[in-house]
Amino acid sequence: MSAPDPAELAARPANGRFDGRRLRSERTRHLIIEAYLGLLHETRSMPTAAEIARRAGYSVRSIFERFADLDALSLATADYAIALGQAEAVAVDVEGDRPTRIRSHIRTRAQACEKWLPLWRILTAKPIQEQLPEIRARVVAVRHANVERLTLMYAPELVTLDAKARAHLLTALAALTSFESWEQLRSDFGLSWDDALEVWRSAIDRLLPTVR
Repeated sequence: MSAPDPAELAARPANGRFDGRRLRSERTRHLIIEAYLGLLHETRSMPTAAEIARRAGYSVRSIFERFADLDALSLATADYAIALGQAEAVAVDVEGDRPTRIRSHIRTRAQACEKWLPLWRILTAKPIQEQLPEIRARVVAVRHANVERLTLMYAPELVTLDAKARAHLLTALAALTSFESWEQLRSDFGLSWDDALEVWRSAIDRLLPTVR
């Protein structure tokens, strides 16, 4: 049996009966957010309300019936994307040997960077962070999630270090595998997917301490 639709769960009242209007509203919100994300990936810039409405198949009025303004829509989109990104980036090969763990980690991380970089550019832009302080908190949370993943994937190496050295290494690895790093490798330096992965792989392998 497949998992229930989150929109259906949100629309289900305590008595177990569905609220049809609420269910339709939740689905409309979801389609608006998906339209926002689709336009971001295509245009690499923040879309207008009219563009989002056209893509989603609704009126501009429908957008603002569900979101107070574009800032609220941006925040909801960020929350949706972060939750989806975390669900997609399930850690695998955690118990593997060092080369296997590095390959697994960087491939998962690179896939996330390729998919979510357009949104990340919007979230980290100074104007939107000044306008929406809540966005800054989301950005910091994503960076910390990257550190948590690094801690999990490279536990055998990190455990050999004292607390300060471990913190410094995690900071270096987080910067190395950031969205900004991937964008430089792919866009600024023009590296192919495989070459960019190799840069990350070799750098991580050099940074990690040897485990005897």
